[in-house]
Formats: sequence, structure tokens, C-alpha cells
Amino acid sequence: MITAAAIVVALAILGAVLQDAFEVMLLPRRIRRRLRLVRAFFTWTWRGWTAVALRIPPGHRRDAFVSFYGPLSLVALLVIWACGLILGFGILTWALALGGPAPLAFPTALYVSGATFFTLAYGDMVPRTTAGRVLAVMEAGTGLGFIAVVIGYLPVLYQLFSRREGPVILLDERAGSPPSATALLVRHAEGESLDRLDELLASWERWAAELVESHLSYPMLGYYRSQHDNQSWLAALTAVMDTCALVMVGFPGVRTFQARMTFAAARLAVVELSRVFVAAPRPPHSDRLGAATFATMRQLLEQAGLPFSDDATAEQTLDEFRKTYEPFVNGLASQLLMTLPPWVGDPHGDALDNWQRSRRGRTVKRLVEGVPAKPA
Repeated sequence: MITAAAIVVALAILGAVLQDAFEVMLLPRRIRRRLRLVRAFFTWTWRGWTAVALRIPPGHRRDAFVSFYGPLSLVALLVIWACGLILGFGILTWALALGGPAPLAFPTALYVSGATFFTLAYGDMVPRTTAGRVLAVMEAGTGLGFIAVVIGYLPVLYQLFSRREGPVILLDERAGSPPSATALLVRHAEGESLDRLDELLASWERWAAELVESHLSYPMLGYYRSQHDNQSWLAALTAVMDTCALVMVGFPGVRTFQARMTFAAARLAVVELSRVFVAAPRPPHSDRLGAATFATMRQLLEQAGLPFSDDATAEQTLDEFRKTYEPFVNGLASQLLMTLPPWVGDPHGDALDNWQRSRRGRTVKRLVEGVPAKPA
């Protein structure tokens, strides 16, 4: 009776761990089942991590602490999977040895399982029965396969992270640090490059699609932070959606097709990722675009040659667009402890972007901004 119960428990553990590892590392699609080991792991560990993070004052120290969670959680998840497999095979080894000529103590069975899983081959414990030998071969094969998949999995994960972060970094010189929709539009307008705005938004349409694909398959990527504290994939995505909303409100002579396409792809991304990270949509605690900020934004846009097509209804129309995505990005920001970007960065233009924050940074800023858009 004990043997049968132990075998059932062992098979259940092995089945759960192998299914979870297969779905996370090999299956390229979203799993809708709520009862999952990986979901429980990230839910509870993230709650504990954020509980500690919230005790740290906002700033660099908190951001640095939170940035460790992504890599550490991945290592911990792999360790849990390996320990689960060793435990399952250890229970099977112990159960099969109960009725044999040389029963094993449970700690010894776990040792045998661990040595077999990692193919240590010390030779101090050798299976004597046919069932034990078959089990040892199966566990050794599982261990080798698991390690091989992990070795192939990590480069793919970090390649996806790199592909996500490249456009985020490139947004720095175009939209500021942190990025803002106003800075993005003003810089393109003042540089007489509004025709290049469609190309930029098209690249972010593809980026949003890749974000959905990668983060649905590998949700732990969402916890990986950007290189700078004032940048994040969520802030960049929000700034691009803000930009699309402004373009859709309407500027004379500025086409809206690409903005509509990018907005649709970006909104799909924030909705899908809200489900993945169990981030309920919620309105922001403070309005990102109050009346005073809107007036400043409108003034800056007009100075750059971008007056609204219908100034009387622009604020109301923009507010309607904002209601369709801001609750989702705010829910994600609250869940992941990220900061949403402002609509207007530095209205006076005194702040330095990340690429300018070095020795003689202000000199570089002055020289670059002094270059004419179209030299005579």
C-alpha cells in the first residue's frame, strides 16, 4: 500500500514538473490554465520581493533591488524544477527498493536520485534490480535532457531581452529620458523629419508584436529591468501610445494611418500582458495629463509647428483615447513597480538625456542642438 501511494505521488510530482518546464521553455504559446507551478512561483515570490522593495525609499536603491528579481527568479525556478525531478525520482527509487533485498532509507534514495540525475557516477550505489536499472537510465536521460534544454533556453531568453531593449535605448535621443510623447513629436517637427515618424511608429508596431510573442512565451522577461533607472519597456510602450494618441487627435498635414496601426498593436500588447501578470486595470492615482500640463504640451507643439486640427475638441478627444489604454499601463506599472513616463518631459529643455549625461554633456547637447535641420 505504501509502495503504491509513493509511486502515485512520485509520478504526480514528475508529471507536474515536466509539464511546467515543457510549457515554459519549449511551448511557444500562452497557457490559459491558472493552476500552474510557474504562475504560483512568480506570484508568491514577487509579492515577497515587492514587500521588501516598498520598504526602500523610491530611487536608485529600490530600482537596483528590484532589478535583481528577474535573473534570480529564473535561477530559482530552474533549481525548483531540478529539485522536483530529483525528489520525484528519489521517491520512486525508495518505493521500488522497499520490496527488494536491500531497502534504502529515504535520504539515501534522494542521494542516489541526485547522483543519477546529474550523472555523477560515483559507483558507491548501484541498482540491483531490473526496475531500478531502468529507472536509473530514465533519470539520467531526463537529467541530461533537462540540462541541455536549459543551456539552449538561456541564450534565447537573453536574445529576446536584447531585442526588446535595443529600441528602448534608441528612443532616448528621440523622446528624452524618460521618454515623452511631446518630446518625440517636437524633436521630429523641429528637425523637419515628420515624414520619418511613420517609419519610427512602424518599427514600434513590430516591436509591440514581438513583445506579445516573447512575453507570453517567457513571462519572466517582464521582470527584467532596463539599463537605466529612467527607462523601461513599459515606459517606452506608453510613450509610443501617447504619441499615437496625439497623432490620431490630429495635426494638419500629418497622416494618421501608421499611428492607428501602431496604437492597435500596442494596445493589444498591454491588454495581453495585463492578463499574463495578473495586473488589474486601474486608473492612475494622479492624472498624468492635467489641465496645466495639457496647456504646456499644446504650447510646445504649436511652437514646433504642430497645432491641433480641431483645438476646441482636442483635449476631450485625447481623453477618450487615454481611457482605452491608461488603466492597463497603470495596472502594469503598479504590479511591476515601474514608473509611467510624463506627457511633457522638461518644458524648458534643461534636462539631459542619458546619452548626454557624461563629462561635457551640456556642451554636446548645445553643439548637437545647434546643428541646422537643413544646412544652407
